[in-house]
Amino acid sequence: MHLIKHPPLYSAYLDNFEHINPALSGGYFRHADDENINRSHFFEGRYENIYITKEIIPELNTIQNAAIEYAANILELDKNSLKSGLWFNAMAPGHTTSVHSHDDDDELLSAVYYITVPDDSGNLVLHHKHFTTRVTPAAGMFVFFPPDISHEVSRNNSTKTRLSLGINIGPK
Repeated sequence: MHLIKHPPLYSAYLDNFEHINPALSGGYFRHADDENINRSHFFEGRYENIYITKEIIPELNTIQNAAIEYAANILELDKNSLKSGLWFNAMAPGHTTSVHSHDDDDELLSAVYYITVPDDSGNLVLHHKHFTTRVTPAAGMFVFFPPDISHEVSRNNSTKTRLSLGINIGPK
């Protein structure tokens, strides 16, 4: 008998996302092209990671604090022992995010938070050995998963940009 363990996958919704997400989206579109903004992971003609600071968009504090609270609960650790980093991922129509994982450093948990999610704008696809899990995102949704799980985002088939935040949580 062979038991296959499915990776732990957790989701949650931010209570006040209807108020926070417009500020996140507005801040992103106002500052994404600023010269002093760091960008990384250039694939298929776009940067997948865009780093805008909490000083520029203060509402990022709410997302970061909520992510750490949820992560502390999932990991059964004191929230004061955790830190997190986050970045924007904007997927215009036709874009995908390539297969990758987040186990480069000391990450304990990875997450995504969804800001704007047009219909048919792509699913989070997590790969684990013999199976694949597809998550249909929604605005205000967090999805948490182990950082060593390979994952990607399927093609944005909508006519609008989908905006999310990638998040890594690790020890202080």
